[in-house]
Amino acid sequence: MPVLKFRVYWEEDESVYRDIAIKPDQSFLAFHEAILKAYEFDTKHKATFYRSNDNWLRGREIILEKDDQPRKAEPFLMHETKIAAAVKDPNQKFIYVYDFAKNWTFMVELIGVSKEESSKIQYPACVRKEGLAPSQYGTKGLIGDKLVEMEEKYDLNREGTGSEDGFGEEGEEGTESEDEGGSEEAGSEENYF
Repeated sequence: MPVLKFRVYWEEDESVYRDIAIKPDQSFLAFHEAILKAYEFDTKHKATFYRSNDNWLRGREIILEKDDQPRKAEPFLMHETKIAAAVKDPNQKFIYVYDFAKNWTFMVELIGVSKEESSKIQYPACVRKEGLAPSQYGTKGLIGDKLVEMEEKYDLNREGTGSEDGFGEEGEEGTESEDEGGSEEAGSEENYF
């Protein structure tokens, strides 16, 4: 059976993407779950796919579960819709939106078709990861923000962290009045030579 490979870009930074390999007879529900797993998001929120054209305009919707939203065309349901049913073009595109409150948007593009599936892979599967994934509940995943999140998570800015790891501060033997007077800085320069 052939395997389709989709590249799933984070809308806000195209250098952040995940490649997902999936069989044409698998459902959009399986695709949705594979995207969330690849980006390390939970499954607590609603999501939808839109068929798209080359200009990334939203077309027919493929929704997670029935709702009462008015639409021009009746949407498909993820668990009922096979990938093959929505792929009409060798460069087929979709827009995937997750968590409507935060509006996580991903551009999905078919980038390859393999003739044979691999017996070593359980499909759908994330076969490539590029860039730091955005943090679902924190600040967005830009490198600077990632460092901020890590500092918050592990409390790296907490005073005295060094001593817990067995590393002492230079000039520790001095009193606080000496530290305030700049002896720590002068002492550290002397130790380097």
